[in-house]
Amino acid sequence: MFISMGFDAELLAFLEREQIPATLFINARWIEPNRQAFDRLAANPLFEIANHGLQHQPASVTGRFAYGIEGTRNVAELFDEIALGAMKIEALTGRRPNFYRSGTAFYDDVAVQVAEALGQQVVGFTVLGDKGTTYTRNEVKEALLSASAGDIIIVHMNHPEAATGAGVMDAIPDLQQRGFRFVKLSEQPLR
Repeated sequence: MFISMGFDAELLAFLEREQIPATLFINARWIEPNRQAFDRLAANPLFEIANHGLQHQPASVTGRFAYGIEGTRNVAELFDEIALGAMKIEALTGRRPNFYRSGTAFYDDVAVQVAEALGQQVVGFTVLGDKGTTYTRNEVKEALLSASAGDIIIVHMNHPEAATGAGVMDAIPDLQQRGFRFVKLSEQPLR
């Protein structure tokens, strides 16, 4: 599976211009190739930086694959994936992230326990907004328009070549007209 190390500057500029808050799950290996963008996003109070792991691996103690990506193979690798991702973000921002979403959002039961022991609240999603950036622009828009109050939408900002950004930009005005407001995870009780 190809993991893009880029970012959708147009999508992020839209969120900033429209003042749409978001929690951005960032994996540590993405940071250095995008250091200026990371520093700018981390400094912007509109955004909350959350832990997406060290290497973007599924969180497992058996190496279980999810979407073609091999998971962590044991507790030591799992610990590193979670803890080192959080430590990288904290070292650069001065703030330890509170939330963790593994690569592919896969967790086994042990992974959830390890994350919680490390002070990381595991967060999934309720709306698959771009299916790993494979959705068309219209499919992204329709996925977002299917949201209900309190839903957590997952979309990807690291594939500027994908239709995600355009679909998000199409959907947000419609959602706002329906009375939706957007918040960072820390601003809303998680269900």
